[in-house]
Amino acid sequence: MKRLASLVICTLSLLGSGCAGLRVPAPLPLPAVFSDASFAPPPAPVGPEQLFVLSPAMRAYVESPEFATVMRRLGPERGLVEALYTKGELKLEYDASVTRNAAETFDARMGNCLSLVLMTAAFAKHLGLEVQYQDVMTEEVWSRNAGLYFASTHVNLSMGKRRTAQARGVAADERMLTIDFLPPEDSARYNTHTIEERMIEAMFMNNRAAEALAGTRLDEAYWWARAAVTHLPNFATPYNTLGVIYQRHGDNALAERAFKAALTLEPESTIAMHNLVPVLSKLGKAEESKALAARLAALEPTPPFHYFHLAMKAMQEARYGEARDLLHKEVRRAPFNHEFHFWLAIAHWRLGEGTAARDALALALDNSTTRAATERYSAKLAFLRSQIGNRQRTY
Repeated sequence: MKRLASLVICTLSLLGSGCAGLRVPAPLPLPAVFSDASFAPPPAPVGPEQLFVLSPAMRAYVESPEFATVMRRLGPERGLVEALYTKGELKLEYDASVTRNAAETFDARMGNCLSLVLMTAAFAKHLGLEVQYQDVMTEEVWSRNAGLYFASTHVNLSMGKRRTAQARGVAADERMLTIDFLPPEDSARYNTHTIEERMIEAMFMNNRAAEALAGTRLDEAYWWARAAVTHLPNFATPYNTLGVIYQRHGDNALAERAFKAALTLEPESTIAMHNLVPVLSKLGKAEESKALAARLAALEPTPPFHYFHLAMKAMQEARYGEARDLLHKEVRRAPFNHEFHFWLAIAHWRLGEGTAARDALALALDNSTTRAATERYSAKLAFLRSQIGNRQRTY
């Protein structure tokens, strides 16, 4: 049975929503969903304290003569964008594999969109700028890793000169500079809503929990999820993550509590429902499980990866034409999932459709979210192009 999770990265939650808005229901009894004695203590401190701390290398960067020159020429907002991203001196790369804090992102020169938001916000705060975070209302992007299915959502930030309370009231139209790691033509299509920094911090901790879970580090995953729940008790996603952790730990009764807590906060969460259905069944609550499964089917008749799984079965049975058509359906509803494009390329290749295979593999490369995937698709695309070239020279 697949398990769903939610992450917040540009393009990473365990079947859950990554950037849900704040709600204000009655606080849940937190001790009911925690089981500290079941997990070994964390190997390192867990919490948001280091998210925005500038490392010595970051301080040296902002105190350099080159950085100062850009600040004088363009001002702090546009100067920061120029220094970090436009000039390309840092050579930052997008990488969805790990959610890093500001210092880690700067040191690695790579990160997902949440990591890049944290690093940019850390620099902006150091320069005395006001920072505002937005949840970008994009479609969820699904991926999978280690038997887990992840729904990714997107955040960005705006920054500008710090204003007084009075100025905020009379100059509401004063523009802040928005930094988005989606292409401009894509980011302009989506609505946004402002979220608090506390939500960004909870998202970071939830991401760390989900990433530890994917790496089978259940003890570490538990403490990160627990920290996220404690930090923002009305944020549903970490409860879902906590439930998956309990499920993998064999604690189904606790998993049930966590998933039901998520549903208390987000009653329509198909992710939490999907995770809860098998847990109820294992606990002998067959009727409740069946009723929830029926409700889930009504809300989501074709869940994420539905056509993909049918396509994989067709591929195993050498029904490549059917697999190609099913994968086209997944690509249409999830055009940024590199894995769908990759398998579509394989289906085309098995059908002798070399040009279509090359084009699909190029899209897999364009949408890859980790350095490993990029290297893998680059090598395969080079091989495929050489094969197509050899065929053309033979004819």
